[in-house]
Amino acid sequence: MSSLLRSTAVFSSMTFLSRITGLVRDQVYAGVFGANAAMDAFVVAFRIPNFMRRLSAEGSFSMAFVPVLAEYKARGDHAAVKALVDKVAGTLLAALLVLTAGAVLAAPWLMPVFAPGFGTDTEQGRLAAQMLRITFPYALFISMAALAGGILNTWGRFGVPALSPVLMNLSMIAAALWLADWFEQPVLALAWGVFIAGILQLAVQLPSLARLGLLPRPRWGGADPGVRKIMKLMVPTLFGASVVQVNLLLNTIVASFLVGGSVTWLYYSDRLLEFPLGMFGVAIGTVILPHLSSRHASTDPAGFSKALDWGFRLCLMIGVPACLGLVLCAEPLVAALFQHGAFTAADTAMTRLSLVAQATAIPAFLLVKVLAPAFYSRQDTRTPVKAALVAVLGNAVITVLLMLALLAYTDVGQAALAAADGNVFAALGRAPGAHAALALAIGLAGWLNALQLWWYLRRADVYAIQPGWGRFLRQLLVAAVVMVLVLLALLGAWDQWTSWAWWERLWRLLVMVGAGAAAYGAVLWLQGIRPRDLRH
Repeated sequence: MSSLLRSTAVFSSMTFLSRITGLVRDQVYAGVFGANAAMDAFVVAFRIPNFMRRLSAEGSFSMAFVPVLAEYKARGDHAAVKALVDKVAGTLLAALLVLTAGAVLAAPWLMPVFAPGFGTDTEQGRLAAQMLRITFPYALFISMAALAGGILNTWGRFGVPALSPVLMNLSMIAAALWLADWFEQPVLALAWGVFIAGILQLAVQLPSLARLGLLPRPRWGGADPGVRKIMKLMVPTLFGASVVQVNLLLNTIVASFLVGGSVTWLYYSDRLLEFPLGMFGVAIGTVILPHLSSRHASTDPAGFSKALDWGFRLCLMIGVPACLGLVLCAEPLVAALFQHGAFTAADTAMTRLSLVAQATAIPAFLLVKVLAPAFYSRQDTRTPVKAALVAVLGNAVITVLLMLALLAYTDVGQAALAAADGNVFAALGRAPGAHAALALAIGLAGWLNALQLWWYLRRADVYAIQPGWGRFLRQLLVAAVVMVLVLLALLGAWDQWTSWAWWERLWRLLVMVGAGAAAYGAVLWLQGIRPRDLRH
């Protein structure tokens, strides 16, 4: 497992730079634009093409493409590999051009599907449609970048694909700070920043492909057996690999009916979750897929099982403290990182609610990053779809139940229902905090998805639990308890997060994060866990 750990460390370190620049980007958003109807419009206009990114870069395309590419690579025929890459690139590009052109032309009719609460004849609705026309081509560029990244990852080059999102963040920061004043509606600058970022993220990977002799020369390959196999594997994974994103899109539809700013509050809480999920979850999933595919291709069931076991332990070692830390430190994090400029203390309180609700599912989200590749590497795309369907339906049911419970059993819900004369949709638009119910529904659906995949994996009898789990869980529990006690002690001493100056909030947050991480790591060390243990 040492090569897996080394590759994961490379990917995570590059992703860390991406998350840091992403944090700066979000801080710029908060300070310049705040949380309002215009920012809600941008978040939705970006979420739609970004959903395509999730499908391609971290979901269905990579899950289908990488195992097939690994098979071609294992045969040692470079010409066959290059032919496959060319035909996949040409077929994908053709499909994306048609999809992008259709989306750009149909933006005024497409936007109400994803955000019906914005309306079509309102300023917010027209602005959102205008920005969608600018942002949607990002889906084309980033999907082609995902093709490049899948090739590089299969050849063990994880650094450049992991680092390319930094260009996205820098492009968005530049747009917010230097282009916004050029537009009558400043938030339009962010849409152009997205467009430029897509071009940059693709372009930065092309030199690495050229050095491998795999720079694509796009050719149509609809009849090619390799392309058809990828397409066959990809169709079910379009849904199965992206259940969290599907749930986010569905909840965005509901959030568009809620109090103004709800979509943006959900966005910022989701961005904070991206630290553990992006740095470690995506890294582990990206690195483990080629490894599992090669173990399956070379009929090595013992190596396959050990790699899964390694992934599960690493996910829990990261996910448990991340979950507890984000739940306990939600207010300090939001106040220290985002509360400045147009982002107020009220925005901090609302973002904290959704962050706490969704952070409860961080271990589940991380485990899915290992569980799903366990099926895709074996070219089993049906099982994750079954689990995803149940999770999406569960999310819908849980959302309805939580919303009804909010209106029926809370003071703010009952007041909103009375003010709306019993109209449920109108009441939800008046109830502050309703967005937190959406975040909690996503979290519960995440656990439902992870538990189903685990059950299917055990039933398939392709994973054997390795020795030492009892000791590992005990060590993890003790370390987590000590970390929680340290954080609670500091929270008890510091309780004025929204009223302090930004620099006071920031240094106290750094102390809390450092103390919690040090306590967790030290207790693991005292119980005998060493970095070398992660290699086995």
